[in-house]
Amino acid sequence: MANAFMAMRNLLSLAQKRFINTSVILPTASSSFTAEHLIKTCGLPLQPGLSVSKKFQIHEKELQKSLSVLEFLKAHDFNETQIGRLIENWPRVLLCRVESTLKLKFDFLTQNGFAGQILPQLIVLVPAILNRKVDSCIKPCFEFLKSFLDNNEKLLAAIKRYPWYFTFNFNSALKPNTVFLIKEGVPHDRVTKLILMYPRALQMKPDRMVRVVNSVKNLGLEPKAPVFVHALRVMIGMSESTWKRKIEYMKSLGWTEDEVLLTFKRNPDILACSEDKIGRAMDFFVNTVRLGSQTIVANPVLLQYSIDKRVRPRYNVLKILESKNLIEVNQRVFWLLTTRSEMKFRESYVAKYADKVPGLLEIYRGTVEAKKMNT
Repeated sequence: MANAFMAMRNLLSLAQKRFINTSVILPTASSSFTAEHLIKTCGLPLQPGLSVSKKFQIHEKELQKSLSVLEFLKAHDFNETQIGRLIENWPRVLLCRVESTLKLKFDFLTQNGFAGQILPQLIVLVPAILNRKVDSCIKPCFEFLKSFLDNNEKLLAAIKRYPWYFTFNFNSALKPNTVFLIKEGVPHDRVTKLILMYPRALQMKPDRMVRVVNSVKNLGLEPKAPVFVHALRVMIGMSESTWKRKIEYMKSLGWTEDEVLLTFKRNPDILACSEDKIGRAMDFFVNTVRLGSQTIVANPVLLQYSIDKRVRPRYNVLKILESKNLIEVNQRVFWLLTTRSEMKFRESYVAKYADKVPGLLEIYRGTVEAKKMNT
């Protein structure tokens, strides 16, 4: 034990020299043993090992349990990096009982399709799953999801996309929310879409789900309408005060409240955009492109495009080409800025004229200011 303590003092001395701005407290004998075990046996780097040892202790009598856990993880295809990350995120894994805790959960997950590298990826991402009971949490959640997702591929895709499903409070959120949506008339396949693509929407308290569903219905959207779940998702993502503030902001930009609500019912993602994004888009289209505000109201998808990455580079290219009498933009500017794919636009307006207008590609990439090309 004395040798271990001296070894850790040497490691700490090295740490103090390498990390001058880090305050390191000399460890107790217990934390020295833990740090040495984490660094030498578990493979954690020096600083993470020292950090974990300050808040988590392994005693010598628990060493065999820890070694058994490491052997078990390696037998299930965990590499050293994954083991290190798991221990950093949840060091108590080293004190788990292999047979009664880990094996039970690993066996269930393996038998249900989490084989190969999917299993360690899941556990490292959401170690809390090891703290959940199979019969009362993991299995019911798995079976419930399977009732919506008709094959293992979709099920695995949903859980890989949002592994926290296994940590949901199943009976107080996930189950009552999905049952309520079905009862309200939301088609089964659209509830499935929420599960696959927008799982956080099902995490909220059921009473709030009821309020939001009623709010969406009060706007005139029927639960069977394809846009209903999109509107639901957007409204779930903001508080009532934020919703009112965004409407007032849109009105300050020249929209009427009826126009804002009509736009939301057609394309809910518009109000998911930040006020800064909406404001910058309105400013660019109205003051630079010279589109009428009613054109934007009629085509609200304009507000979703990235001004700096998509719209401005295209606009600069078009204006350069127009200034050199190579093309006529006129009323086509709206279509050219928005509807053509990046590949088609680049082929038709950048590559096609690159020889005639040196530096056009740089303008398109945004690495040269457009005004310099007109001098």
